[in-house]
Amino acid sequence: MTEIQDKKIVELIRKPETLNEGFAMIFKEYKEPLYWYLRKVLYSHEDTDDAMQNTFVKVYQKIGQFREDSSLKTWIFSIGYREALQIIRKKKQRNNGYYEEVESVVNELTAEPYFKGNEIHKMLMNAVQSLPERQRQIFELKYFQEMSYREISKITEITEGGLKASYYHAVHKIQDYLKQKIVLK
Repeated sequence: MTEIQDKKIVELIRKPETLNEGFAMIFKEYKEPLYWYLRKVLYSHEDTDDAMQNTFVKVYQKIGQFREDSSLKTWIFSIGYREALQIIRKKKQRNNGYYEEVESVVNELTAEPYFKGNEIHKMLMNAVQSLPERQRQIFELKYFQEMSYREISKITEITEGGLKASYYHAVHKIQDYLKQKIVLK
């Protein structure tokens, strides 16, 4: 979505008579990228759907509070990020502090029909899953979503320096994990 399209949407949502039209444009433009972003954070389709629904409800409720300090995408993704964290926290509470076992998440993902990876891809997914939650999320935003540190900072409310350090450590942990797995084979 371009900056011009975002401005048009913002104009529409600022007027009560065109709010629904503006929100429909937001939904149309951002539902797919938001889904895949949340899917990389939550992994399960059901959790992603829950987060999507909660995100768009909050976007609709809070659209009047959008201050244009960031792009519309960043604002929406930051709401989605917080919704995903809520789901993770709830799951951890139900599972005595564990989000999900690494192997079960990877096995669930690789069993899905869209998965087209090979053994190396599966090892990478295992390595990413083994990271501490914060590092995993930062790595996924930077590596898979190809977001800038500035965008990630606005979404996560973590300083760019903190993000760079977390990403650096995540990359090294993934490299170490993959070296161990390849040596052990």
